[in-house]
Amino acid sequence: MDDLLFPGFQRLHLEVEPGIAIAGVAGGSGPPLLLLHGHPQTHAIWHKVAPALAERFTVVACDLRGYGDSSKPPGAPGHANYSKRSMAADMLRVMRQLGFGSFRVMAHDRGARVAHRLMADHPAAVERAVLLDIAPTLAMYEGTTQAFARAYWHWFFLIQPAPLPERLIEADPQAYLRDVMGRRSAGLAPFHAHALAEYARCLALPGTAHGICEDYRAAAGIDLEHDRADRDAGRRIGQPLLVLWGGQGVVQRCFDPLALWHAVAARAEGEALPCGHYIPEEAPQALLARALPFLLDQ
Repeated sequence: MDDLLFPGFQRLHLEVEPGIAIAGVAGGSGPPLLLLHGHPQTHAIWHKVAPALAERFTVVACDLRGYGDSSKPPGAPGHANYSKRSMAADMLRVMRQLGFGSFRVMAHDRGARVAHRLMADHPAAVERAVLLDIAPTLAMYEGTTQAFARAYWHWFFLIQPAPLPERLIEADPQAYLRDVMGRRSAGLAPFHAHALAEYARCLALPGTAHGICEDYRAAAGIDLEHDRADRDAGRRIGQPLLVLWGGQGVVQRCFDPLALWHAVAARAEGEALPCGHYIPEEAPQALLARALPFLLDQ
């Protein structure tokens, strides 16, 4: 689908460590901009904004480890190989292989959690970042309420021991996709048919269900350890950070995202946009209007 969704972009498939390759696309010219997607999607989430971004940036849109056409290794003990630290290291290696020592980032959902860790672990590499529709992982787990648990049921389903959630997802990947994405505030209406087909294709690939579950298992375990270590040491993100969230979404309803980001980042700004969770596909023009000036700022 890349030829249809990202015309003129080049496909990527880069080995970042032995046996682990990251897939994606690259296009445009200008300063490098890394785009990272969320669950249960792929880099296709960016297809509505990538052409405009490519007019100003060299855009690199990647599939996270475990998702899309990237590698899906079996989970390691403690889920360490799906920690956001490991997934952030994947993206750092991708950008370095492409010749970029430092870059900007825009990331949604799970990808934004990877971007958070990328900023924390490699502050010299990330110049500034836009994070979409998340609050910090540790704050969301520690602030879990019944309302949040009911709305984000998949967080607690996917972390169950293997192979229970994997088996249920693999039994009907398209039903899982419809249930996760279609139950959000906007339903399935915002998604282009080609993008939906790509999400369905990738979710049905061997190993994807396991990779997705390992991502969430890591988030409920080793990722919290890393976040607590940062908090206990007083480490905060120093780069400029723009956080945007859907005014019709669960993050808005259950949390105060900007206040929670102020607790972990020294230079955070942001606000809600008039949409639900899937900002790049629900409100691409509103996203570009707010994010482009920030990303272009020196």
